[in-house]
Amino acid sequence: QVQLVESGGGLVQAGGSLRLSCAASGLDFSTYYMGWFRQAPGKERDHVASISWRGGLSYYKDSVRGRFTISRDNAKNTVYLQMTSLKSEDTANYYCAAAKGGAILTGSVEIWGQGTLVTVSS
Repeated sequence: QVQLVESGGGLVQAGGSLRLSCAASGLDFSTYYMGWFRQAPGKERDHVASISWRGGLSYYKDSVRGRFTISRDNAKNTVYLQMTSLKSEDTANYYCAAAKGGAILTGSVEIWGQGTLVTVSS
């Protein structure tokens, strides 16, 4: 069974940090671009960060660049999102995603996780 399972969400004060994890199973992890998307209440889901097969390339939404870092461990079939200097506008459900190529940036995703909620209090 192919699945992505996120963890690490929670409540944090503005200025704080969280690290999200996404464990993949049932897929050849190293052949997928991996990414994180988020969806705030009443808004569309949008791309936050993504990383290429071996981690050599990474892409970020402008508003998170310099604060968030995406990484992956292919030996553990896991992708991470380290979030620092969190702001109230980062509050959203965060979704892990897998895609066969760089089109992940446009939302062309083959596999979605169930999401983990991040709430940043001001």
